[in-house]
Amino acid sequence: MGGLFLYLTKRIIVQLTGAQALIKSLEMEGVEVIFGLPGGAILPVYDPLIDSSVRHVLVRHEQGAGHMAEGYALATGRPGVAMVTSGPGATNIVTPIGNAHMDSTPLVVITGQVSSAAIGTDAFQECDITGITMGITKHNFLVKSAHEIPRAVAAAFHIATTGRPGPVLVDVPKDIAQSMMEWWYPASIEELDLPGYHPVVDLDADRVAQAIELIRVAERPVLYVGGGTLKSHASAQLLAFAERTGMPVVTTLMARGAFPDSHAQHLGMPGMHGMYAAVTAIQKCDLLISLGARFDDRVTGKIPAFAPHAKVIHVDIDKAEFNKVRRADVAIRSNVAAVLEAWDANQASPQNLEVWWKEINAWRETYPLVYDEPAVEGLLRPQHVIESIAKAAAPGTIVTSGVGQHQMWASQFWKFEEPGTWINSGGAGTMGFGVPAAIGAKAGRPDRVVWCIDGDGCFQMTAQELVTARSEGIPIKVAILNNAYLGMVRQWQEMFYDERYSEVYLSPDLPDYVKWAESMGCVGLRATNIEEMHAAIATANTINDVPVVIDFRTDSSEKVFPMVAAGASNDDIMVHPLQREQS
Repeated sequence: MGGLFLYLTKRIIVQLTGAQALIKSLEMEGVEVIFGLPGGAILPVYDPLIDSSVRHVLVRHEQGAGHMAEGYALATGRPGVAMVTSGPGATNIVTPIGNAHMDSTPLVVITGQVSSAAIGTDAFQECDITGITMGITKHNFLVKSAHEIPRAVAAAFHIATTGRPGPVLVDVPKDIAQSMMEWWYPASIEELDLPGYHPVVDLDADRVAQAIELIRVAERPVLYVGGGTLKSHASAQLLAFAERTGMPVVTTLMARGAFPDSHAQHLGMPGMHGMYAAVTAIQKCDLLISLGARFDDRVTGKIPAFAPHAKVIHVDIDKAEFNKVRRADVAIRSNVAAVLEAWDANQASPQNLEVWWKEINAWRETYPLVYDEPAVEGLLRPQHVIESIAKAAAPGTIVTSGVGQHQMWASQFWKFEEPGTWINSGGAGTMGFGVPAAIGAKAGRPDRVVWCIDGDGCFQMTAQELVTARSEGIPIKVAILNNAYLGMVRQWQEMFYDERYSEVYLSPDLPDYVKWAESMGCVGLRATNIEEMHAAIATANTINDVPVVIDFRTDSSEKVFPMVAAGASNDDIMVHPLQREQS
């Protein structure tokens, strides 16, 4: 990297521009790839990027940059990095920042800003992005001198990746990027100057002991596993603890893959579209052990009716989650791995769970996941499409999704065996997440096959990023479950709005997804029946050098079951009509 070198006695002073210092700081943090789009205010930073070892992926929209960074982070466990310009560039990435905040995904977002003297004058492409994102970042920085850049970058990575992970924004005025500074880099956490930030806490032995006593007397316990289990890399500890104690395990939408789906103790996903046995076990349990889960409304349903007879042990790294929704009998602030290790060391275990498992297995046998028999000809069953893709997929395939019916079906019918293989938008429910997240995941894990299970509504929001995938050599595979509707909205309108389908129809042929894919340099395929479905999946699996898009024509009348209506009790879970007829 260029710069003016001044040689002094026993010391070399390296003079760099703020822009050079920013890129060098990213290199110091081990950044491998940045997802971004240049513009006027960030332009000085893009110049030294040419000489850097950091790969830059040029997106077609700033929202895509943010979701790609999220996909990268969730697939690799390392922080994702995005860089955009000021004004609309910055506001376009607000949605991914909000999404990452809700799902505790570590991101570092760098935004350009107008020159310092112009801030507050409504200058061209000025916006107060630090003010806009204050409520959806762990922290954000408006850099006021080039000398501050190394500290701001180092602190951003530290904050984003420690404690409860999340997004951090660094806003860099253009004149600061062009100013000169004497290069330095923080050598210790103390140099970051973060006096109010204490993410590491000592494990409270008394609370661990209190939890152990509740575990020992429990007769109907459930391990309620949330995304914090993945964030604390506690899957191995969870498996060991669950197998030693024999407790049933449920994994939330954000924790899929934290515990193997194939394991006999796994009941599946709880919540609004969870497995009947998982939902009912929580309702009937006498001890609910929450591991990095936040009692989301999609899991609890009607809160006063949620797990009404259960004592609650709540383990979370963020004390703000305690007693926010459900009061805990024992709250332990810690990462999940440390608590599970402490419980194992103390041989914490309930008594005989034979009766409890007999009940659970009866629920599993009576109400498994089902769907109507696929027709040989005619529109495809979306559940059958997902099962067929999964059956043909290589072990360790990474799956991303958009938001809606296809997301729920993917979580239900794809079996996840390891962490980092299920990537979706949970808390924010961001449509359009799937395609860019898949690109980010594939950029971070080029050794893995990456499928995006998408809906036609979600696909149309961010499909232009397939141009990015093609031009950057990132060969993802996209399955569009094309039912010509905003499917989840249609389901609600049918069930709760007297079939008044207001502004929900999309058309199966406009756009033509095959031609659209081909125009972006991808392989486009279409399947309208079972034979074509299997042929398209087989063809897609042979193509590993360019992105592939398959337009699966699916039945719009299909609904996601089981289902708990919004605001209803989980006791009122609705199973598939086929099961209602049998029972």
